[in-house]
Amino acid sequence: MKNFKKLFAFFLAVGSVTLAVAQPNTTLSLEKTNEQITDLNGMRWRFKMMLPGEGVKKGLYKLPAEDIETLVWNNARVPGDVYTDLWKAGIIDDPHFGRNSVKAQWVQQYEWWYALQFSVTEGIENQLVDIVFESVDYGCEVWLNGHYLGKHEGVFSRFSFNVNDYLRIHKWDFLKGRNMLVVKLDTPPQVNAFVAGKKTPWFGDYWRDITPIGIVGPVNMVRTGKVRFTDVYAHTKLNKNGSADVNMELTVENKTSQTKEMTFEGSLKGKNFKMDEMRFDFKKMVAPGVHKLSQNVHIKDPKLWWPWDLGDQNLYQSKISIKDGSINQDVKETTFGIREVTSKWNPGFKKDVDVTFPRSTYINGKFHFIRSACWGGPPNIFVGRTIKEDYKELIRLAKEMNMNNIRIFGWHPPEVPEFYQYCDEMGMTVWQDIIPLGTGNIPSDEKNLVEIFNEGVKVVVDRRNHPSLIMMEGGEEMMFRTRDPKFGREFLERLGDSLQANVDLPFVPDSPMTDPVGQAAGFKPKEAIHALRYFYDMGEWLHEDWLQTKANGFPIVPEFAITSVPSVESLKKFIPENEMWPPGLSWGHHWADLTRLRMQNWDVFGSEMKGSLEEFVNATQDAQGIIFQNGIEHFRRDKPSLSGIALCHYITYGPDMKWAIVDNYRKPKNSYYFVQKAYQPLLVNFEFTKRRWSNNEAFKGNIWIINDFYKSYKDCKVKFEVKDDSGNIVLNKNFAVNAIDENSAKSFFAIDEKVLKTVKSKFYVNLELTDKGGNVISKNDYFFLIGDQAAASKRFKEWKQERLDLENKNGGYGSYYHYFKELDSDNTIRYESGTQTPKAKGF
Repeated sequence: MKNFKKLFAFFLAVGSVTLAVAQPNTTLSLEKTNEQITDLNGMRWRFKMMLPGEGVKKGLYKLPAEDIETLVWNNARVPGDVYTDLWKAGIIDDPHFGRNSVKAQWVQQYEWWYALQFSVTEGIENQLVDIVFESVDYGCEVWLNGHYLGKHEGVFSRFSFNVNDYLRIHKWDFLKGRNMLVVKLDTPPQVNAFVAGKKTPWFGDYWRDITPIGIVGPVNMVRTGKVRFTDVYAHTKLNKNGSADVNMELTVENKTSQTKEMTFEGSLKGKNFKMDEMRFDFKKMVAPGVHKLSQNVHIKDPKLWWPWDLGDQNLYQSKISIKDGSINQDVKETTFGIREVTSKWNPGFKKDVDVTFPRSTYINGKFHFIRSACWGGPPNIFVGRTIKEDYKELIRLAKEMNMNNIRIFGWHPPEVPEFYQYCDEMGMTVWQDIIPLGTGNIPSDEKNLVEIFNEGVKVVVDRRNHPSLIMMEGGEEMMFRTRDPKFGREFLERLGDSLQANVDLPFVPDSPMTDPVGQAAGFKPKEAIHALRYFYDMGEWLHEDWLQTKANGFPIVPEFAITSVPSVESLKKFIPENEMWPPGLSWGHHWADLTRLRMQNWDVFGSEMKGSLEEFVNATQDAQGIIFQNGIEHFRRDKPSLSGIALCHYITYGPDMKWAIVDNYRKPKNSYYFVQKAYQPLLVNFEFTKRRWSNNEAFKGNIWIINDFYKSYKDCKVKFEVKDDSGNIVLNKNFAVNAIDENSAKSFFAIDEKVLKTVKSKFYVNLELTDKGGNVISKNDYFFLIGDQAAASKRFKEWKQERLDLENKNGGYGSYYHYFKELDSDNTIRYESGTQTPKAKGF
């Protein structure tokens, strides 16, 4: 592995300078540059479909640039996607509504031709002109004015073509300056294993079989001088004396045939804080070709970047230009933060016995307990339906829910630049599977493996200046499905070597499950707990019993999943009216696991809550929230042995009835507010062993306080209150808390009280933590049931067997036909689709 790292290591040092404060009235030619960007995005594109191979045969790439033939093609938007363009054109019905997505599966069988006409009036003497594609899903070929530029495969890597020789330019003659850019989108892949790591998996239990395709990233025409930057990386390092070094690592390309002495001029200033601008310059001989240069910038008193609950989000802005004599050739502006990320072993676990890699994250030397959720994005699988403001709103909501981290896991793509920008600005850290490897089955030949490694390197290089990116991961439950565990692990370790050669961040190869395949790969039995078995084995345990018996003793929780149904308001946007209630077929198509939803409700409320649509929907959201709350608090009490939790999911990329806490229309579910309570950085909470209690027994538990802040509290008070189902206070106690240590989790007081005699069916617990001034600094609440825990557990296990019998008889997990008697395997009821509207069993 060391040799592999050396292969990727590069830096040609230029020297080190200590920056001085710029003097008044001095100027720097950073504001003038030969780089010009022509925006080729928006609704100016047109598109049409062709049978595979027919577009080339019929010469679509030879369309005359002066002609108006594409005027009658369908309108298209770039960035966007084929399905959204088809929907807007009226060719397909909204794939998100009802079961329309299955009617759009034909789209995957065609190739799609996109065309853009644009004019160029300015000359390109002594310039390089490239057309740059940020992202195309999945494979494409490109022509300009009938000239073949090339092809590309892979969604996550930017690519470009030089067009100096093919541009048509005229200052005033419209026709002579007209250009035709043509892009052929290949039919999308149909086997994910063949394109693993280079395309987002289009399957999983929140989506049906319709494969995304489109020009999904921006397209620009970029002019530069003939010596230019291809990358600028601000590699930061904290020193023991409190100072910092910013190593500006510059990738420079000289496209001429001569070695040139180039002058590099740079500036550094605070982007969101005040500081005196700092400037520097140096000269360097640059030979033809691509070179790695570096320039060190020493900052005596740096302003550090922190997650929002640990400090301020200080961001720096650098600008560096390349000059050939007095002429600027190129300029790059970079925003970055100064912060140091390290990882440590979780206390209580033995290296290479319990675990094989550390799972505690430290930022600038402080423990960062991760309160996270799997992103589940992009905001829409059809990127043409997403606007950039969606990202800002969703990250704002995540922060307000008291998350301090977002996990992008192996079923979802690396995100757009705006995602990381907003995370930088709001202090939200990012834990990321760098490329989506949601399957363990990958190509085994070296050529394809290198392509995957290269895709990963391009992804991390494009995002490494963002201080919010703090943890890299290779695979997501990858070992669970792989046919060759040893090969899979070696692949992930090689991927990690290539990534870490380009960015100084912690890397873990996988979030392995504790299954036999993971063990065969060499992972240890306590690596992580994927807290999914309560859902997938629904009925085996009441949720609090599952937490205490199956979810203890792990260093991190990469996934914790519970489902719910979006609000009635949101349901109306994607469920046909005649299928709304009782649930119809579109509920099943959108992944409503109707049996498990009923079971979750019963577990939490002692009732399936089916009196009306509103009652059922709200109950599923409350049940999701209560199970999340109880689980989060259970896990957080294991801090610091346990160092992070990621709920599954925060959002999902289509309207569904599955994992999201915020639905596809950006509307928080009721569960959002339960998570908001449980994720309070300073949290007073109640530890209990069960939710069903007898009137005759003492109510028992323990009061805990968890503090993720690096701030201690003195002379606090806890108010503990129990109310019966009539609202009467049956217990009211106050406790004095002498001190709450910073970064701590501690049990303070035991509760053992016989107060349940007057309770009929439910009782409620309220907690309030106040500081020495009487200010409320944390609040929490719970409700419990009067009942027989053992009897409820027995009934739940019986229900599990009934569920399994029904599923196994009718297509297994993932098929929704077994919810509807008209479609199940018994075939005893005739189904006429034109006259019958099936309704779900059990409602």
